Amino acid sequence: MNTPSILSILIALLFWLALGTILYTYFGYPLLIWAISRLRPKSVTYTHQTPSVTLLIAAYNEEFVIEGKIKNSLSIDYPKEKFQILITTDGSTDHTPEVVEKYANTGVELLHQPERRGKMAAINRAMAKVRGEIIIFSDANNYYQPDTIKNIIAPFSDLEVGAVSGAKVIDRGDGKLGESEGLYWKYESFIKKQESRMGSCTSVSGEILAIRKNVYITPPDNIINDDFYIAMQVIRQGYRLSYVSEAKSSERVSLTARDEIIRRTRINAGRYQAIAMAWQWLPFNRPIVVWQIISHKFLRPLVPFCMLGLAILNLTAILYPPKAAGFIYLDAPFSFIMLSLQVLFYMLAWLGAQSIKQENESKIVRLLYLPTFLTNSNFAAFKGFFQFLRGQQSHIWERIQRR
Repeated sequence: MNTPSILSILIALLFWLALGTILYTYFGYPLLIWAISRLRPKSVTYTHQTPSVTLLIAAYNEEFVIEGKIKNSLSIDYPKEKFQILITTDGSTDHTPEVVEKYANTGVELLHQPERRGKMAAINRAMAKVRGEIIIFSDANNYYQPDTIKNIIAPFSDLEVGAVSGAKVIDRGDGKLGESEGLYWKYESFIKKQESRMGSCTSVSGEILAIRKNVYITPPDNIINDDFYIAMQVIRQGYRLSYVSEAKSSERVSLTARDEIIRRTRINAGRYQAIAMAWQWLPFNRPIVVWQIISHKFLRPLVPFCMLGLAILNLTAILYPPKAAGFIYLDAPFSFIMLSLQVLFYMLAWLGAQSIKQENESKIVRLLYLPTFLTNSNFAAFKGFFQFLRGQQSHIWERIQRR
C-alpha cells in the first residue's frame, strides 16, 4: 500500500470537512435539535392575558398594498382599547401617507417624515409614540389571521420570554416559485419549533415579531438585518425567544426568481455582517444558545464556499490522483462518482429553474424544487458576501416587487 502524500491528505481532509459542513447545516443540526428537544416537556400552558399591544408597521412607497394591510389590521380579534395601530412612513414619495390618513377616524395613527433614512430610523422615530406593553413589528405587505395577535402574545405570560416570533407563510396560488419558497419556510418552522422547545429559538421573522417594550434595544443605523439584531439583544439580556407557529403571517412571493435572489443577497450580506460582529452579538454566557446560533445562522452563509470547494477539490483529486487507495482519499472511481453527483445536482437545479419559469404542473418536477432553491439561495449568499466585503450593501431596504 502506498503512503498518501501530504497533498492527498490535505485534499481529502478539506473535501470531507466541506461535505460534512453542508450535511450538518441542512440535515445534521435540524435532526440533532429534534432529538434533544424530545427530552423537553411536550407542551407549555400559558395563562390568559390581554396586555396593551402596538402593531408597528413600517411602510415605504406601499400605496398599492397599505389599504389592504390597514383593513386586515382592523379586523384582528383583540380588545380595541388595548390595541394601537401605528404606521410610520419614512421617505415615501407616493400616496402611502394619504391612504393611511383616510383611516385616522378608525384609530389608525400615522407618522410621516419626508426624508428617507431607512426602516430602522422610521421605527426608532416611532418608538416615542408607542403605547403598548408589547410591540409587534410588521410590514405593509403581509397579512395576519384574526387570532394572530392573541396567539403571539400568549407566551408573554412567562416572564422569562422577552420576544416571540410568529410563522411566515407564503400564500397559495403564487405558482412554482411560491411553492418552492413555501417549502423553505416550512423547513424553517420545523427548526424554530425544536429550538423553542429546547428553551430559545435563534431566528425570527421581522414581519411578525413581538417584543416587550422594556426589552427593546435600538439597533444601530448601519445594521442590515435589524430583526436578527433585535433577537440577539433579547437573548443577551437573559430572556428567551419563543416561536409560535399558530401566529401566522401570510404574504406573496417575489415577482420573479431574480427578485428573490436580490432579496436574499441583501439578507446574506446582513448575515456576514453579523458574523463579523459576532463578538458583540453572541450571548457567550449561554453556550447552548451560541451553538444554536452558529449552527442555524452562521454556517449557512458558508455553505456556498463549501459547495465551490467540493467541486475544486474533486477536480484536483482527478487531475492529481492520490497514491493511496481508498475512497477516503478520493481515489478513482470514487472521485469520478462524487463529481458526477455534483454535476447531476446542478443539472437538476437548472431543470427545476426552467420548470418554475414555465409553471410546469408535473408532480415529478416538484422534486426539483429543492436543488433549485438550494442553488439559488447559495448563489445569493455568494453575492451577499461580496456585497458585504465591498461595503456596497446599504442598510436601507430596496423594495422588491411582490406578486
